[in-house]
Amino acid sequence: MLKWALIFFVISIVAGFFGFSGVSAASAGIAKFLFFLAIVLFLIFLVLAFTAGSIIL
Repeated sequence: MLKWALIFFVISIVAGFFGFSGVSAASAGIAKFLFFLAIVLFLIFLVLAFTAGSIIL
């Protein structure tokens, strides 16, 4: 998911460089959404891993 966020970020930078502000803003929004979604999923799985680890021990 972070890979796709990085791809959309690069698309946003390139589109902004060439003057396509609408495409740039849209791809930046998608990249931001994917980045924060990846962070939230990471935190959820981190909590689940600690919870499962404490149950096993």
